[in-house]
Amino acid sequence: MQLELILELPQLTISYDHDNQWLYVNWQGVHNQDSTRQGCLLILEVIRQRPVAKILNDNTNITHPSFQVTEWGISWLRTMHTAGLHYMAWVYAPTFPQRRASEAIVQYLANPTVASFDDLATAYYWLRQQQVSGPPMSA
Repeated sequence: MQLELILELPQLTISYDHDNQWLYVNWQGVHNQDSTRQGCLLILEVIRQRPVAKILNDNTNITHPSFQVTEWGISWLRTMHTAGLHYMAWVYAPTFPQRRASEAIVQYLANPTVASFDDLATAYYWLRQQQVSGPPMSA
């Protein structure tokens, strides 16, 4: 896997996976509603500069998640779709109290398709299987 580092912060790393042509987003440490929103806005900036159709969103290194998917998060996902995102594989943190609530909200989102996973390998495999027709849209 050839990753090109795009952004590296103590709590968030965004890389471009050249082999798979997607963003790999690695969240680390403690995250709350505010830090999650800030991270999401950074991801949006990156996807606007470098449109991709897929994101592997890795939360396995989050040590204390205290955030939930809200109306703002759904709006962000819709904006991400407008910027070119078609598929997001979301790997949950080992402990994520808001998991059921998040899954219940995200399942009603038509675009982009967001699938949740417990491990990185399964998410990676699923994301590789998703077919995208044409190049990513630009915002």
